[in-house]
This record gives sequence, C-alpha cells and structure tokens, in this order.
Amino acid sequence: MKTIRKKRKSDRSLWILLALIAVVLAVILLLPSCGGRAAKGGTTEEEAATLVRAGDEAPDFTVTMFDGSQVTLSELRGKVVLLNFWATWCPPCRKEMTRVGKDIIERFAGRDFVFLPVSRGEGRSAVGAFREKNGYDFPMGLDSTKAVFGLYASNYIPRNFLIDREGKVVLASVDYDDEEFDALLRAIEKTLENQTR
Repeated sequence: MKTIRKKRKSDRSLWILLALIAVVLAVILLLPSCGGRAAKGGTTEEEAATLVRAGDEAPDFTVTMFDGSQVTLSELRGKVVLLNFWATWCPPCRKEMTRVGKDIIERFAGRDFVFLPVSRGEGRSAVGAFREKNGYDFPMGLDSTKAVFGLYASNYIPRNFLIDREGKVVLASVDYDDEEFDALLRAIEKTLENQTR
C-alpha cells in the first residue's frame, strides 16, 4: 500500500514539474520581444526585423507626446534626432533609460539635437506610472498601436535610429549594452560636428 502511495505521489510531482516547464516555455514564446541579441556576425533575427537602415531616408510620422502635444519628424529637419523605441516592461530599455538623462539630454542640451523616445505598444497610464516611479520628466511619445514603430521595424526593442539634419538615418541599433550605447554617443557627437552650419 505504501509503495502505491509513493508511486502516485511521485507521478503527481512529475506531472506538476512537466506542467511548470510547459508554462515557462509558453511564457518565453509568447512574450513580446525585447533585446535578446544573437551572437555577433552573420544575419540575426534583429537585423531581419529592421526595416530602416543607415543611409535610408527616415520615414516621416507624427506621434502624440505624453503631454498631449504632437511631434512630426519632418518638422525637426535641421536638427539631429535620436529616435528611441522602448517599453516600460523591457529590462534592457529600462537600463538604457537610466543613462539618458545625463549621457544624452544633459550632454547635448543647447545643441541642434532632439531626443525622441517613443513607447512602443503602451498607453498613457503605463508610461505615466513609469515616469512617476523613475522621476522622468523629459518628453516621451506614445505609440500604443505600434504604427510609428511599424515604419522602422517589425520586432525587438530597445531600438535607436540616429537621424541627421537632412532626415537620413546615420545609425540603427538594436538592444542595449554599455559598449553599444557609448558608440551611439560618439555617433551623435560626430553627426553634430559633421553637420554644423
């Protein structure tokens, strides 16, 4: 009798373990894509999901900002623009955002430069809670339907598109790491220097 009870208990534990594994795999497969860079070299999924690349004309759009105003990319001609797609639930996006204040906004203040972060697939309440929690007060765009994002990529965030004064994409990057972010800062500086009027 004890052997049968032990076997049933063992079978039940095995089924519970298998169910947990299935749930974890389902969550991984169903989560919206965030970061997850493949090994360097060769074509990656992130590259395949990139619709706009360096050298391309940046697709025009109008985005509603958190404060209710609207920004149209073509109206920013004459300025260097860093278009950043992110989301509040994305760990690499949040890590990147911690550097934005000092390394981007403060560093390039007073120059012909616009930092334009656009929240992909989220509404005003989620972005508002994130802003309040982190003390962010800089302008942020809201792209709850992913219409703006869909002009530039089909998947994966964070994404940065550095756009020159003439509206051409100078650099397109996916995901976040310190080295890549530092390279982005250098590219912004170079773009500003190369195009001084």
